[in-house]
Amino acid sequence: MGKQDPYAALRIKEFNIFLCVRFLLVFGWSMQFIVIEWEVYSITKDPLSLGIIGLMEIIPAFSIALFAGHIVDQKEKRNLLAICTAAFSLISLGLFLVTTESIVGSWSKNKVLYSIYGLVFFGGCLRSFFGPTIFSLVALLVPKKIYHNAATWSTSTWKTASVSGALAAGFLISLIGVDKTLCLVFILVLLSLSGTFLITKKPILNKKIGEPIKESLKVGIRFVFQNKAILGVLTLDMIAVLFGGTVAILSVFAQDVLKVGPEGFGLLNASISMGSILTMFLTTYIPINKKTGKKMLISVFIFGLSIIAFGVSSIFWVSILALFVSGAADGISMVIRQTILQLKTPDEMRGRVSSVNSMFVGSSNELGAFESGLAAKLIGPVAAVVFGGTMTVITVVTTGIANPVLLDLDLTKEIEENEKKG
Repeated sequence: MGKQDPYAALRIKEFNIFLCVRFLLVFGWSMQFIVIEWEVYSITKDPLSLGIIGLMEIIPAFSIALFAGHIVDQKEKRNLLAICTAAFSLISLGLFLVTTESIVGSWSKNKVLYSIYGLVFFGGCLRSFFGPTIFSLVALLVPKKIYHNAATWSTSTWKTASVSGALAAGFLISLIGVDKTLCLVFILVLLSLSGTFLITKKPILNKKIGEPIKESLKVGIRFVFQNKAILGVLTLDMIAVLFGGTVAILSVFAQDVLKVGPEGFGLLNASISMGSILTMFLTTYIPINKKTGKKMLISVFIFGLSIIAFGVSSIFWVSILALFVSGAADGISMVIRQTILQLKTPDEMRGRVSSVNSMFVGSSNELGAFESGLAAKLIGPVAAVVFGGTMTVITVVTTGIANPVLLDLDLTKEIEENEKKG
């Protein structure tokens, strides 16, 4: 295998356009999530209400995920991305309108709250289509020989946009207010939508167009559960996201535990962002093909430990450092997971496999938000975070023992074979 080119995928024009589109979309989506979390908690002062936001998104996202994967494998990907983005822009517009001063001043708190929950619910429906569409489109933009490099850049872009969007939201809430920040989200989504049309339409690689949905879903699910490496990675990440997530209740820590206000809230999110940005550069230069499984397990283990450290800390700078480490470790595990999925998933079932991934990991983000909010209400935010980090560490150890296929996973052979194919 020749010397790795860390910028191989970035030499392709359409892939660069795709990264810009994805960055704008995810940046806006992450800003929106944080602003809504802040607004809802400001209205209710109840940690459980933050969990309900996650629940409102997971119900539709989980329920129609497999159906969405079937549709994605049957349809042209560029147009599907454009349709989803256009629909998301309407949701962003709705959230902006229900948080404006005129609406907040004339509507009851419950009416505003339920409107937000309703719009989040429809956003969950779209989420089930976004993941499979983007995952499938990446493989159509670059040659097979640089799939691993494209997966690294795509995942790093997603992660960086996600955490930097959360960072920006924390500061913008303080600077311009909730409604104007959500108006900015709407503008970003429109920019993302315009960028999708700079990507040409792509061929549909699924040869079984019109295949009955029942049979299509059965094939996709069977593939995931028979592939021990993919199943192990999805299970590990699901548990880590479900129990180890702190973002959903960061507003509680900022307001009630560390007492640092919206500026401190922004800095807490910034620390995660910086860790993920560091990951983006490291993973493009440091190959993850060797001892891939061990690297995955180690990164999630470090993530769990850093979450525990954040939970027990009462010192602001220690909390920031712990979140920085968690962002870096989580970013590495994300890149590895997406690389494994890209290399081991056949072209004709990328939508369905990605849908199963979204059920395991994507939906667990929202379910994790509900779990964090409920646990924070029942046992307090500090105990909730420590419990989540501990569960993550236990899961890593258990997975390493129970799944030797994942523990011994090495992607060197797959990457070398793809380079030979071109």
